[in-house]
Amino acid sequence: MRLVRVNNSYPQVSNLFNSLLGSEVVNESARLWNSHSVNLPKVNIIESEASFELEVSAPGFEKDDFNVEVENNILTIEASKKETEANKSYSRIEFKNDSFKRSFSLSKEKINESGIEAKYENGILNVMLPIKEEAKAKPKRLVSVN
Repeated sequence: MRLVRVNNSYPQVSNLFNSLLGSEVVNESARLWNSHSVNLPKVNIIESEASFELEVSAPGFEKDDFNVEVENNILTIEASKKETEANKSYSRIEFKNDSFKRSFSLSKEKINESGIEAKYENGILNVMLPIKEEAKAKPKRLVSVN
């Protein structure tokens, strides 16, 4: 195994922010940033002729932790995990999979809301959004000229 040196080249910037704003403000900002902003899961959206598929990367959850709903053409995917190991004393936490909420606008002319299905497997939530028949691309038709 190779030893990799870490270069902390910018301690002056951190010290500058601490001296200008006060370490309490900087620490609170970092805490809020870490607790809210980075909890959004990454999403792939795959489009085919028949449907859209959302792949939501959400490892560490159970299928019962998810709530997927559609209201006013907004698809909302929410997950919340019950805290089971509150008595652990961490010295460092770099990831936390406790909850998230993401919303997506749907085209009411294009998506068949009653046919939406979701499945959670291997840390990925797959949400299938079928396209309405009347919204699917029609094949090219040649018109004869008389």
